[in-house]
Amino acid sequence: MGRMAPDTAPPTEPQDSPQGYVGLDAGDAERFARQRGWTTVRSLPPGAIITMEYRMGRLNFEVRDGVVTRAWKG
Repeated sequence: MGRMAPDTAPPTEPQDSPQGYVGLDAGDAERFARQRGWTTVRSLPPGAIITMEYRMGRLNFEVRDGVVTRAWKG
């Protein structure tokens, strides 16, 4: 039997636009993001101090009054 080549493909993120979450209820947005394959979903208040390291598969939401006002990868 032949040997299978190791999987050297880099991990992938969902093909999903963060902008599609802006304006959604934060709880719904998180649920949709997880259904679409995001492994980590982080909701933050406006102006939160966060580290800037990029994490593959993470989606960040800035939430004001229970609504996503900004969304970005990493």
